[in-house]
Amino acid sequence: MKIYYFENQMKSTTMFKKILLLVFSIALISACNYKKHEENQTWRTKKSAIENQVHNQLLDVEKEQGWALLFDGKTLDGWHLYNKPDSTAFSAWEVKDGTLYCNATDESKVFGDLVTDQVYENYEMVFEWQMALRGNGGVFINVQESPEFDATYRTGPEYQLLEPAHMDTKTPKKQAGSLWGVSPQTNPETPKPVGQWNTSKIVQREGKIEFYLNGTMTAQEDITSSEWRQKLSQSNFKDNPDFGRVPKGKIALQNWYFEAWFRNMKIREL
Repeated sequence: MKIYYFENQMKSTTMFKKILLLVFSIALISACNYKKHEENQTWRTKKSAIENQVHNQLLDVEKEQGWALLFDGKTLDGWHLYNKPDSTAFSAWEVKDGTLYCNATDESKVFGDLVTDQVYENYEMVFEWQMALRGNGGVFINVQESPEFDATYRTGPEYQLLEPAHMDTKTPKKQAGSLWGVSPQTNPETPKPVGQWNTSKIVQREGKIEFYLNGTMTAQEDITSSEWRQKLSQSNFKDNPDFGRVPKGKIALQNWYFEAWFRNMKIREL
């Protein structure tokens, strides 16, 4: 009798363990499915946010802060081809899918850099950009537009734009975000590769310049200082007396034989 009772107890215990294991398995599966559902929902939410993100527009609070668009996402209003304003419509610069696009590979287009109609002195500028694979380009500031200067780089310091696969990534004074040819990055920062957007900022106040790449300060100079003059005397611009002399001028986008895209370009005076 005791043996029979013991066997029944063993069977009951085994059955209880099986039931407990089954319940635990169901709970685990449910938890995994819920987590997967949450992840899918999060992914769909992020994807939807990216797809529905509005570009080339200002928020009301940005307008109140004094921001203005440099590019409206639809036209080249406010820009023209350097020293060739009448050729702007025939240049490599065009509006494509809401971006300011440099179609640099089309040799039928009129070659040249794109400059603002307006002159800027004390300001903060923010823009997003990306380059073609191994692409090289730049944004020039304080450009003095005149027939006596055949190119924007004759007078304007350059914020270097670079796709990370380009060989200049290994050259300190030519890295993305550096003040090209004059000073290396103040803090290391690598740009995002082809197909991804970078965010840059340029600040100039009373000749004091700051460059930022994806939130990191990459250059800082005072073009009114003796230190700046010293650096120029030891650079490729030592024989160019008009380079980096004036703390105001036009802003230019470089056409350097590589495709480039810009968007969300805005500026405010300081």
